[in-house]
Amino acid sequence: MVSRAERGALADWFWTIDRFFLAMFIFLMGIGLMLSFAASPAVAERIGLEPFHFVKRQAAFMIPSLAVMIGLSFLTPRQVRRTAIILLIAALILMLMALFFGVEVKGSRRWVTLAGISIQPSEFMKPAFVVVCAWLFAEHARQPEIPGNLFAIILFGIVAALLVAQPDLGQTILTTAVWGGMFFMAGMPWLWIIVLGALGVGGLVSAYYVFPHVALRFDKFMTGEGDTFQIDTAREAIIRGDWFGQGPGEGLVKRIIPDAHTDFIFSVAAEEFGIIFCIALVLLFSALVLRGLSHAYKERNDFSRFAVAGLVLQIGIQSIINVGVNLELLPAKGMTLPLISYGGSSMVAICVTAGFILALTRHRPEKRAQERSLFRVGHGIPAE
Repeated sequence: MVSRAERGALADWFWTIDRFFLAMFIFLMGIGLMLSFAASPAVAERIGLEPFHFVKRQAAFMIPSLAVMIGLSFLTPRQVRRTAIILLIAALILMLMALFFGVEVKGSRRWVTLAGISIQPSEFMKPAFVVVCAWLFAEHARQPEIPGNLFAIILFGIVAALLVAQPDLGQTILTTAVWGGMFFMAGMPWLWIIVLGALGVGGLVSAYYVFPHVALRFDKFMTGEGDTFQIDTAREAIIRGDWFGQGPGEGLVKRIIPDAHTDFIFSVAAEEFGIIFCIALVLLFSALVLRGLSHAYKERNDFSRFAVAGLVLQIGIQSIINVGVNLELLPAKGMTLPLISYGGSSMVAICVTAGFILALTRHRPEKRAQERSLFRVGHGIPAE
């Protein structure tokens, strides 16, 4: 245990970090590793790999992911902003490279290979994009003559264009929802709400007519006709799990669910551990998001408020999409369950998000006292 009397960097970190957030992130990663034992062996065997191939890789991914999360949590808000700018520039360059040099998988070019390691740049773009947009919104709120909102709109246009070009409509919708939520919190005028809402609806309609796979998935969702094997087997796994599940290792339907270790790991959890377990998992994500929004509500600094809210919204909305697809509440879309699903890029990128959240929600008594003093001076309130 670290003493409160100590004044080293580690002691300061331990007593200022939000330990609820830290425990939640580590706990969710542990659940992900546990579910990997349940979901991935059948997938590995189907493609000719040894049964615990994905389990071992998931465990290996956890080491750098934890290091990234803990390392970023030591940063100050200014360092978070600078790190996000560098990360965003690098991610956008890699996303552009992926369009020309990336490997095509299922009709999309989302991956690049660096030093023999496959990376999905869009995963790392998301937390960096949220932080940079939060800074732009905050600068406009602080000094209206700075066109921060306009720059945020231009940046969103660049990101959305790269995502659509891959194409990755799921990430586009996720990024749009988070960006729209942050813009709303920053005081989006009603005219912009109407205009951007209309553009969003127009974009969805255009995607239906431009991308055949989008139209196919939407039609299958609405009519239930066509190849619905993934969704049907996921539903069967959930139904078979009932309230308390079949027990660890006792799932049968999981063996034939495509992408059971990634997009449909929630269905595997339902079959083996039951609906009660899945409800608890949803409540964990809900608690994480509500904790973040509570921090944002109490935060006086606009940048930290917008950034924390945007980062937890990103985790929350991504979780909603994944669970919604598994429950047939949304059209089928490949979207990982944060910190739970298998995937190196996804796990490290979510830990970047977690590290930013931990850094921005640390208690800084001196900084808060200074902000209160400036607030009182600015409003003509006598000093205490």
